[in-house]
Amino acid sequence: MGAMAATPALSPKADACPPRYRPRNPRLSSLYQLLESQYESVKSVWEDRFERRYGFWRGLYDTAVARYFDCGLFESGFARVKCTKCPREFLVAFSCKGRALCPSCGAKRAAIFSEMLQHQILTDVPHAQWVFSIPKMLRPYFLHHRELLGDMARLAYETVREMMAAIVDEPDARPGMVAVIQTFASSLKWNPHIHSIVSRGVFKPDGTWIPVPYVDAHQAELLFRHKLFALLRDRGLISEQRIDLLLSWRHSGFSVHNHTTVYPNDTEGLHKLACYLMRAPVNLSRLRFDPGSGLLAYEPRSGHDAEDEPLPDPLEFLARVLIHIPETNKHLVHFYGAYANRVRSTLRNSQPPAEPAQTLPPRRALSKRWAELIYRIYDVDPLTCRCGAEMKIIAFITEPAAIRKILDHRDHKRPQQRAPPSPGEAIVH
Repeated sequence: MGAMAATPALSPKADACPPRYRPRNPRLSSLYQLLESQYESVKSVWEDRFERRYGFWRGLYDTAVARYFDCGLFESGFARVKCTKCPREFLVAFSCKGRALCPSCGAKRAAIFSEMLQHQILTDVPHAQWVFSIPKMLRPYFLHHRELLGDMARLAYETVREMMAAIVDEPDARPGMVAVIQTFASSLKWNPHIHSIVSRGVFKPDGTWIPVPYVDAHQAELLFRHKLFALLRDRGLISEQRIDLLLSWRHSGFSVHNHTTVYPNDTEGLHKLACYLMRAPVNLSRLRFDPGSGLLAYEPRSGHDAEDEPLPDPLEFLARVLIHIPETNKHLVHFYGAYANRVRSTLRNSQPPAEPAQTLPPRRALSKRWAELIYRIYDVDPLTCRCGAEMKIIAFITEPAAIRKILDHRDHKRPQQRAPPSPGEAIVH
């Protein structure tokens, strides 16, 4: 369903008027306009201009872009939401649920991921963020052989497990790890790396917790580097001469960082970390595009200097966006060790039983879940009317004739359309 922004309290009546739900208009976003005006162009020049660097054109691009063009548009279907007391109602457009392309669906996916980590995956122990990076010379291998991305995540886990098991001298002990594959740099260049949330300690087979407050990141880097070289060599992708060349560099280009800690009671810190790990490649608040002139700007990330390179033209920028779209059957999130599916249930049984969740009917559960996600992202409850009563989803409209009839009837009542909100944006109602 479509995303929206919170409406902060800016008037004396704010206490009596809850934040207002306002559907987004994706057509006003810079990314939508860029794709609408340049997608066919980048497709036509791909073989001559981009194939050598970014690989063959993949048919999944067409599918992902077509779904993105329908995301958040009322013409593609919507849900009707109505107040139980007053006449107020509004429409909520369906979403594409795509990965890596749609920032709106990316935000909702990140919120779901955060809730899942806190309530289903992570145990009540400290966790650290581990980041595994590789040198520029090796990155093209992972672009043209994308199956290696899952192998890199597995090697990252093996590195953490072996380091921690050696520290506690417990060969069968294992940490809990959630690894997320990211392929983009701040400038959207291809940069495959692993972000992960790892328990600061290990679990023995009987569920006993052994804390490990410190793991040497440099030693972990050396072990990870050895494992990755062995992987590429065994696959016949790299020679011993190339390995020797990389090992001769003063700075190998590999890096492992594990200094960020999230403690069990830091719910907000864990939420921010989860959203950072699952963020979409394109940040709409940094993108500026003028369809008339064709001028594009992508501002550097907050706290980062602009990279020393010419500003990419729209076709180059769009090519960078497309290469990060994953295969539909490839997972970007992997659960290892104590957090693997087959182990997690055993570990959960060894913990004190949690308070049972409230059972909801399927339809009510769906609307409640959607509302919770919206509130988590935008701090506005779409199922609370301005009169204070409850809003309910009363219908899902998918038939073209019914869609057109309802939209034609509501055209004169629809609120002014707006562009998708940037983080922290205030909208007065």
